[in-house]
Amino acid sequence: MPSNSKLSSSRSARDGRRNALVWCGVIICTLLTLAVIIAGIVIFVGYLVMHPRVPYVSVINAQLDRIQIDHFNGFLEIHVTIIIRARNGNRLAHATFLHSNYTLSFEGEDIAQLVAPAFEVNKNSSVDFNYEVQSSPIPLGPEQADQVEAGFNKDLITFGLKGGARVRWKVGRLGPLEFSCHLDCRLHFHASNLSYVPSSCTSKAK
Repeated sequence: MPSNSKLSSSRSARDGRRNALVWCGVIICTLLTLAVIIAGIVIFVGYLVMHPRVPYVSVINAQLDRIQIDHFNGFLEIHVTIIIRARNGNRLAHATFLHSNYTLSFEGEDIAQLVAPAFEVNKNSSVDFNYEVQSSPIPLGPEQADQVEAGFNKDLITFGLKGGARVRWKVGRLGPLEFSCHLDCRLHFHASNLSYVPSSCTSKAK
């Protein structure tokens, strides 16, 4: 009988230790789950309060100052101004735009690189960049020359604009965010008076 009593006591002690470890594990898992839930609630509430908005870039205006074609030598000369706006709609955070680089093309030929150094846009504000392009004579093949003539006849001259920038901003305690702004659009001008035909050219999500 004494030996059975000792065996029973030893088994009970082991079971007690096992149960204690199980309960410790349950408590730790519960605490971790609560911590994750609380962190999620804090982030969600912070998002609702700050309502962060992704900064974006867009073409707000342009002007074709001059376009001249030399039929004899097969050259084209242009002078165009493009205004690109960097917009930061966040009420509580500044935004930094980096690596701004856009390529202007005409009839499939790249004619200019529009670049800007890193710059900052204040809270709920915007910065406009006037890019003025005065090209050297652009050689045209017969097909390209025909397309230019067709554009004059239709009273519509079209350029391509492609590129973008990296934007970085901080949303309170949620930490820094980084996003790419991309433009890929066509800019149309009337050949008769060289005026810009307004159209949507923006990186802002629709």
